[in-house]
Amino acid sequence: MATRHLIRTIIIQSFYEWDFYKQLTDLNKIVERNLKNLGQDIDEPEFLWRLVKGVKEHLAEIDKIIEKAAPEWPLDQIALVDRNILRLGLFELIHSDKNEVPPKVAINEAIEIAKNYGGENSPKFINGVLGTVYRELEGVTGNPEKTTG
Repeated sequence: MATRHLIRTIIIQSFYEWDFYKQLTDLNKIVERNLKNLGQDIDEPEFLWRLVKGVKEHLAEIDKIIEKAAPEWPLDQIALVDRNILRLGLFELIHSDKNEVPPKVAINEAIEIAKNYGGENSPKFINGVLGTVYRELEGVTGNPEKTTG
């Protein structure tokens, strides 16, 4: 498993647990435990912590985007794992450096995690929501993969 894929998997597992307990537990302690137990081979923990911090800081914004992109699915009715895969995928899609994580990589990674941890329809659902947001971003800002300079 590639390092960044493992990082994303640990993040999803951590956010899943945090969300399961209604966000009343210490997310950093959950991440630290999962990193210790599952991420011994991770060589760029700063990438993990940047994503965790970013998703948490932008959680309200990301949740509104999910609600807009999937109006027939109220947030609390989306499976916990799918909701958190979407949160990470959307954060990467919207806020990550496009040279570090191109939009299509963010989408593909989310779909792969959904295949491994979600339900039968999770990959299709994740792809649909992230694809909708990606197309909106592309329409508003031009090609998100295009670099400047």
